[in-house]
Amino acid sequence: MQTILCDRPGSLSLIERPMPEPKAGEALLRIRRVGICGTDYHILGGNQPFLSYPRVMGHELAAEVMEAPAGSGFAPGEAVVVVPYLSCGTCRACLRGVTNACRRISVLGVHQDGGMAEYLAVPVTNLIAAGSLSLDQAAMVEFLAIGAHGVRRGAIGPEDRVLVVGAGPIGMAAIIFACARGAEVTAMDMRADRLEFCRTQLGVAATVVVSDTVREELAAMTDGEFFDVVIDATGHAPSIARGLSFLGHGGRYVLLSVVQADIAFADPEFHKRETTLLASRNAQPVDFAEVMRQIAAGAVPTAALATHRAPLARAPVDMPLWSKPQAGVIKALLEV
Repeated sequence: MQTILCDRPGSLSLIERPMPEPKAGEALLRIRRVGICGTDYHILGGNQPFLSYPRVMGHELAAEVMEAPAGSGFAPGEAVVVVPYLSCGTCRACLRGVTNACRRISVLGVHQDGGMAEYLAVPVTNLIAAGSLSLDQAAMVEFLAIGAHGVRRGAIGPEDRVLVVGAGPIGMAAIIFACARGAEVTAMDMRADRLEFCRTQLGVAATVVVSDTVREELAAMTDGEFFDVVIDATGHAPSIARGLSFLGHGGRYVLLSVVQADIAFADPEFHKRETTLLASRNAQPVDFAEVMRQIAAGAVPTAALATHRAPLARAPVDMPLWSKPQAGVIKALLEV
């Protein structure tokens, strides 16, 4: 089968690999769509903290069932969403229902080879029937669920004034689900094109371009009170450290990004706000269900989000191009 291998940073190759052989409890899938995530670009660039090379990327997956165990509830030909987080089920986090933070978690395309290939075998417990969703939509569920999980972690409601810092796909996912909860959402980014998308497609209340005077601008917008919730989706350590200064007193700071660095805050500033600091990792089944419900209801502009696409075999050529800001990519999809 055709497979895209990242054998080292900056190097992608189209190779042939044997078909996977499903183990007990696994389904054999024909991959149909692979969404390209910021994590994939970080793997290509050599700055993903949880990975060793070589690696087959791909964790935003829509697939078709080829074979499934008897009694699994899945039938050949059925379209499915793949949940890429393989949890152990026995650690304390899993037993408490926090499977997204399993001590021994293995994420497809990160800790083990993923779905940037024609076929993949995964546990049936990691499949969700796609239902009425298209293949494109099914491939977008996972990244949207990360944003939905961060919004849920932040306990965002209609009374909240929210700032999302970083308007890439994950930041946009957070914007979508914060707006769905009725919050007043401001988007902040360095790129005017992404902020324009947030205005025209996602319904944000305001947008702010990053500058040396951005804190003063945010203060003026909020009468000096700043924001009840700040969500960082930048993947940039200095931005994460600075984001605390945009948070109001009694506020909640949600970190969607993972960075290979230590993050430091001034303790007096942290304490005087009585800040709640929240990491948000992966997503849980309830987040996937919420995303699929909102997509089916027409509340997520999936057609607008899917800006670029190519066949699987072109990934070594197109992915390096898509990683550049001038490409204008929001979500790129590989078609298999």
